[in-house]
Amino acid sequence: MTQATARHILVDSEEKCQTLIDEIKGGADFAAVAKQNSSCPSKNDGGNLGTFGKGQMVPEFETACFEGEVGDVQGPIKTQFGYHAVEVTARS
Repeated sequence: MTQATARHILVDSEEKCQTLIDEIKGGADFAAVAKQNSSCPSKNDGGNLGTFGKGQMVPEFETACFEGEVGDVQGPIKTQFGYHAVEVTARS
């Protein structure tokens, strides 16, 4: 079974999400940005969502986690929850 380990930042606008992604790609710490900006409870753990298999996340989010490059920050990814910046930290 394919699994991914990921962390994310959830915000309510595409513009805010893109700004945060740009900050991270510019050298800001993902976990620190998540703690300061994410509306998801995972922000308390730096946005860490742990490890999950296919079928456990909404389709748009899952596509990013299983098709994107490990270590790349992806987004903005729109789901019914808002806009996500996603980083896959491992896949097995």
